[in-house]
Amino acid sequence: MKINRIFMDRNLDSCREIDHILSRLDIAPEPVVSPRTVYDTINQCDDPVGASKSILYITKNKGAVVRPCPGTSHYTCCDYTILHTGTFCTMDCSYCILQAYFHPPVLQYFVGFDLLEHQLAQVFSRNKIFRIGTGEYTDSLIWEPVTLSPQFLVNTFARQCNSLLELKTKTVNVQSLLDLDHNGKTVLAWSVNTPAIIKSEEKDTAALQSRLETARRCEAKGYKLAFHFDPLVLYEGCETDYEQVIHDIFSHVRPDSIVWISMGSFRFMPSLKQIIEKRFASSTICYGEFIPGLDSKMRYFKPLRIRLYQRLIHLIKEYAPSVLVYFCMEDREVWEKSMGFFPDEKGELGHLLDRAAVSHCRLNPDLL
Repeated sequence: MKINRIFMDRNLDSCREIDHILSRLDIAPEPVVSPRTVYDTINQCDDPVGASKSILYITKNKGAVVRPCPGTSHYTCCDYTILHTGTFCTMDCSYCILQAYFHPPVLQYFVGFDLLEHQLAQVFSRNKIFRIGTGEYTDSLIWEPVTLSPQFLVNTFARQCNSLLELKTKTVNVQSLLDLDHNGKTVLAWSVNTPAIIKSEEKDTAALQSRLETARRCEAKGYKLAFHFDPLVLYEGCETDYEQVIHDIFSHVRPDSIVWISMGSFRFMPSLKQIIEKRFASSTICYGEFIPGLDSKMRYFKPLRIRLYQRLIHLIKEYAPSVLVYFCMEDREVWEKSMGFFPDEKGELGHLLDRAAVSHCRLNPDLL
């Protein structure tokens, strides 16, 4: 983290969690009585999105801690559950939806392990499988070098039998997790892309080779893994480049270590285009062959998406015939033409993922 300023709610009491953050960052926090002070500070910057990546706001979560993934209308949802531990990110991907989602974007860390424990205890007491992740509104492991949160979550999930924790990242920040007794309940997941896209569109993220070498280190410590090809970006030669990414994945880790692989093509709210054009003048990512989708997001023409999906899925299945590959936000036609089937019934995709979680992560099979 390249933090140069910290705001903190005035009413927060000192605790081990806060003391750890401040000792790691070595910056005196500025107490605030209202988040408005933080918002105004960020909004006054020439580039609020860029500026907010170096301004940390330590606060408490005043909303839902555990919530279902909102998904998107008209596309198949995987019934994921979000654990809301913070917002925004210190990396700077051109396509990041968070640039347009938050007004203004604020890098927030939510303190309060007692609240997390209380909310998670209610989840752990239910007779169903949960797949829970912290990577919806932030990168799960940007926090690992400066907070105790990832360690706390791995240790907390290790003590129960109905929930899988997925920590999704573009970093290599796993050092404090390697020697934890995770009890098979945590999946470490990497968003992956081609070296060309990482170089041009994923500023301040780890190189692909570094991500995969880190995945191999985690596999050696007994962690199960996941990989997310999202967003797939179409450009000349991308098919060959993405196929090489698949070769690289399976040259680093074993197929039976992978719980699932997801795919999703680049899609964006129309309002994001202006942000990309302003903040990433050299990027051409939003000038492809796009058309409004059923959810009003701009998407590549369906035949283009399907052609790439078919090639990549075929190659993945050559390496790992039994690994679960699924789409993030695609419709029936894409599923049927790319996968050969469609999870038609409500909750069917979620059930497929639950079964994969149970088979890999020591969850109670009686809850399926």
